[in-house]
Parts: sequence; structure tokens; C-alpha cells
Amino acid sequence: MRPVTRPALKPALARLWRDRRTLQFGAVRRHARVVEDVDKAVSAFLELIDGTRDGPALVAAGLRLGLDPGFCEALLESLAEGELLDDADSAGLALAGYSRPRQELLAPDLASLSLVHPAPGEAAAVLQGRSRSRVEVRGAGRVGAAIGAVLAAGGVGEVEVTDRGRVTARDCSPAGLPPTEVGRLRTTAAREVVQRAAGNTAVERYRRRPPAGTAPPALVVLAPRDGSGSFTGLPTDAQELMRAGVPHLYVGVLEHLGVVGPLVVPGVSSCGSCATLARKDEDEAWPRLLAQLAADGPGRARDPACDSALATAVAGLAALHVGLYLDGVLPPSVDGWCELSAADGMTRRLRLPSHPDCGCQWQSVPRPRPGPVETVRGG
Repeated sequence: MRPVTRPALKPALARLWRDRRTLQFGAVRRHARVVEDVDKAVSAFLELIDGTRDGPALVAAGLRLGLDPGFCEALLESLAEGELLDDADSAGLALAGYSRPRQELLAPDLASLSLVHPAPGEAAAVLQGRSRSRVEVRGAGRVGAAIGAVLAAGGVGEVEVTDRGRVTARDCSPAGLPPTEVGRLRTTAAREVVQRAAGNTAVERYRRRPPAGTAPPALVVLAPRDGSGSFTGLPTDAQELMRAGVPHLYVGVLEHLGVVGPLVVPGVSSCGSCATLARKDEDEAWPRLLAQLAADGPGRARDPACDSALATAVAGLAALHVGLYLDGVLPPSVDGWCELSAADGMTRRLRLPSHPDCGCQWQSVPRPRPGPVETVRGG
């Protein structure tokens, strides 16, 4: 556990009185902890654990309240063991590089991360890791543009949404491109949506960015506007990313079904071709159907369906999976995918083992380093 310089009770946890002398931190069972025998002096001492004092200063303040120094030290240790404390210095460093408005935008994200990554200072390290990450989203439709906006709002340092052509009405959604962008270049409109979501000022939004480096993105999201990529596997893009060893996530809405996954870690997890081969095992005609679905021809739906609520939910779920991967946690879309149905609102996770006829794991590809979290937790 990291040493705590200036302990602070986690602000994300509710403080609830079970009775007059029993204080509960947190409403969700997983995080809830109870402190018993809380009298007026102990309550006042707990209020002082706000990140403005170091440990010795807190003990001295407790002494002035009439509390025994040994009791104060034991209480602080117990709060730390109960994962109720964070390190204010680490949190301050994580947000130091941002403007004041941007810090306020990221504060709820940091508070949430402090519960998912409970060790003191761990949430700050995760947020700093996100700020150094670059994610590319290929596709600026209802799903892709919204994913880019959510990732930027969540602290990902560089989010690039790429697409061709101009915005149409069917590309617009409340979480992505607004209807006022119809007719503009998709890439330009998506870039501005991402910049606004990140809380950048007008000057920052239009400032010319330096040329991108040669390092590949930490992850690429494949989110074609018609959703077919979630089923066809976008063979050209996928092959390119597999050869480069770049992790990538398939996302889309096709007809009434939203799909998030698989998230492919080249050489480690199952890939889009594994999904195609598994479907072929169930339906011999699938390759012919797939070719028609992937081709820009009469096989495509004449009026592609993409429910607004479904597209928004899929974008949020995809952004959550990307964030988990960047943070060093394997999401459930690795070796599987998640389906969200507009028919019943249910989310299902389907397993995707590596297919024996697919060569995606025949040769070892170096696994990308996880985020700042030292231990990669299973999904």
C-alpha cells in the first residue's frame, strides 16, 4: 500500500448514521464500512480527515479534542485498512496539469476511480495513466462520435475520431454529433465534439495540434456508422491492427442489437476472425452473407436501424470497456462480447474462445503493457 501523506476520507462515500453512535461510510454493500462508538469528539476528529493535514497534525488535533494519541493513530490505521482513506497529495498531483474548470469536470471521475482502485493514491495514478493514453475511434456515427466524447470527458489524453464524408442526420445523437453539424466534415465535427467534452476552451479547441508521433495508439475502436463492423470484422482494418499488435475493440448497432466486443489483444485473446469462424460453424452460408453485408452494395439495409437510446447505451458501455482496459483491468469484452437488445433492454455476455482454424495466436505478439495499476485483474 502506498504511504499516505495527507489522508482524506473518500468524498465519494456517503456518510450515514445507523444510530446515534454508529456511522456508516458508503451505501453500496461492497464499499460500506461501519465505525462504532462515535461520540462528539470522534465525530469532530473524522471531520478533520479532509486532506489538509498530515498524520502527525491529525493526531495533534485529536489530542486537542480530548482524544488519546494512540486511539487517533489506531483509528487512522483502521480507516486505511477499511479502504476509506485516499491521499490528497496524489489527487492534487493528478489534477495539477489541468485548468480549474477541467479539474471540476474530472472530480467525479476521480471519486469513482477511488472506489474501483481503492488503495491510497491508486486512483490518481490511474487518471494520470489515462491522460497519457491515445485512443483512435474509426467511425463518427451515432455510436463512434459518442464514444469519443465520453472517453475525452473521462480523462483520456488524446482521442481521435476519424471518418470520411459529411455529417448526415442519421449520424446525430444527443451524446455525439448534434443536428447543427449536418453538412460539415465528419472528422472536423467529431474533433470539436471531443474537444468540448474534454472541457477545452474555444482557443484550445481550434489550436493546431503538433504532428502525431510514431507510437501506435493504446487502443483502436472500430465503430462503423452502419454497425456492420461489429459482425463483419472490418477485415482490412483488423488485419492491419493485428499485424501492428494494436489492441482493438469492435462496436456497433446492427438492426435492433448493439454489440460491444470482442476487445482483441493481438496474440493473447480471440479476435474478429474467431467470431466469423464460430458463426460459420453454426451456419455454412454465413461467409456468403457476410460478404454481402460487408460490401457497399444491394446487400446493405436500405434504411439502417439505429435506435437513439440503444446507440447511446452502447457508446457508454464501449467507453467503459476502453477505460477499464487503459486502467489495467480486462473487461468482459476480452474473449467475448456483450450484446444489448432494443427488444428487451437486456445485456448479455457471450464467450468467444479462440477458434482452432484461426491463426491469430499461432505466433506470439508482445502483450501491451497495462495501465498504471500494477496488477491486471481478471474480467
